[in-house]
Amino acid sequence: MLVKTNGSAVYGISAQLITVEVNVGQGAKTQIIGLPDNAVKESQPRVNAAMKNCGFTYPRKGVIINMAPANIRKEGSAYDLTIAIGVMAAGALITSDLLDETIIMGELSLDGSILPIKGALPIAIQAQKDGFKRLIVPLENAREAAIVKDVEVYGMKNLNDVVALLEGTQKFDRTIVNPRDDFADGIQNLTYDFSDVKGQENIKRAMEIAAAGGHNIILIGPPGAGKTMLAKRLNTILPPMNLHEALETTKIHSVAGRLGNNASLMAQRPFRSPHHTISDVALVGGGNHPQPGEISLAHNGVLFLDELPEFKRTVLEVLRQPLEERRVTISRAKFSVDYPCSMMLVASMNPCPCGYFNHPEKECVCAPGVVQKYLSKISGPLLDRIDIHIEVTPVNFDELNENREQQEQSIQIRDRVVKAREIQNNRYEKLPLYSNAQMESNLIRKYCEIDNQGSLLLKNAMAKLNLSARAYDRILKVSRTIADLDESEHISVVHLAEAIHYRSLDREHWGG
Repeated sequence: MLVKTNGSAVYGISAQLITVEVNVGQGAKTQIIGLPDNAVKESQPRVNAAMKNCGFTYPRKGVIINMAPANIRKEGSAYDLTIAIGVMAAGALITSDLLDETIIMGELSLDGSILPIKGALPIAIQAQKDGFKRLIVPLENAREAAIVKDVEVYGMKNLNDVVALLEGTQKFDRTIVNPRDDFADGIQNLTYDFSDVKGQENIKRAMEIAAAGGHNIILIGPPGAGKTMLAKRLNTILPPMNLHEALETTKIHSVAGRLGNNASLMAQRPFRSPHHTISDVALVGGGNHPQPGEISLAHNGVLFLDELPEFKRTVLEVLRQPLEERRVTISRAKFSVDYPCSMMLVASMNPCPCGYFNHPEKECVCAPGVVQKYLSKISGPLLDRIDIHIEVTPVNFDELNENREQQEQSIQIRDRVVKAREIQNNRYEKLPLYSNAQMESNLIRKYCEIDNQGSLLLKNAMAKLNLSARAYDRILKVSRTIADLDESEHISVVHLAEAIHYRSLDREHWGG
């Protein structure tokens, strides 16, 4: 008897329908065909044991399982449940009319319980597109899949429950999630706050500009000056994600298996802080079974690289293209996968190996030329792609001793950032971008016009700091953001001067 059940395969951040055809007939062994990997081939003993422990007998005949389309590689253990239901239906152990309109996914334990899978959200989205009425997933993945409204999602604990649902012998409640409510609750849960940061008003200002325009920023300063502390609080002043951004971010984390159990829509912008021993593949994504890297997991959020010069040169260089294009394409001989990676890069570093170069009190003990060698670990092209360079100075005792109540809170800063972003949204209403940092050269010429006085100032700065054409563009972008924060239509000399001030690493005295 031939029976077809439906599953789904995840490629990149989207899914594709997989039809599992099971034929029980003559013979004595089970064959799984259709380009399965080892994890799929190993499903047969798992399915056999799970069926036995749930009171069913595996057919003592020849079982052929074909996974169509046969030219696509099937990976992972998430097809266990799909295969098990197909074998049971083909062996006449169960009868159901619901298989044609149901997608079934889940990994089976030997006792018949269903274990969580990766990519439940993309699978649910694809099920909706393909017109399926029902989706059966592990209980831990049900809330994540239920974000998609037009599909009935059932979270199941074990194989017997799935059989009871398909045969109609027992009623189960579908999982219903209101994404907007979950989303609204999640936005308010802020762990950190800018009111924890004492003094350092100029650095807070730089962080506000970076958040308002979506600019990449690097913090340079001695140990203990508060670089990491400031970076961790950047998320709290970024505008809240809209539902589209939240859905896209949740999809990436779902595919990577980073959502956790019983998770729903991600409301907080992601903050990723990989250790400096990370490999280039782990950063951009890839591997034998392609997975999103840290830059994609930081999509719509912040990627924080602490102690930037300690990262391997090759790792830093792979960032160049994704920072410009805001997406990364992982190409292999047989396939190509696209991952979005529109994130803000926040980097921090000491100015020299000992950490006290340019310190107001402590003396640098590094040998001549060592500072320059240390800074040269970060290539010019990468620095060019970072819009704002800011020196973080140590906080004195009087500022440390100040009352927390006197400090400005994150929510107050965020209000100004949101206003600036609204101005940008109106400006780029008909364009596929949402912040000043994403402007291309033609848009810079259109929206970043400067007067003669501004041109003269910029010309002198370019000559003195020996800036590249890309750095020129970055200064104009940052000055546009500063003007937006001031709710000014035109870029004034004051806005330009402040933007030039945020190019610390371009100055001659650095590493001299």
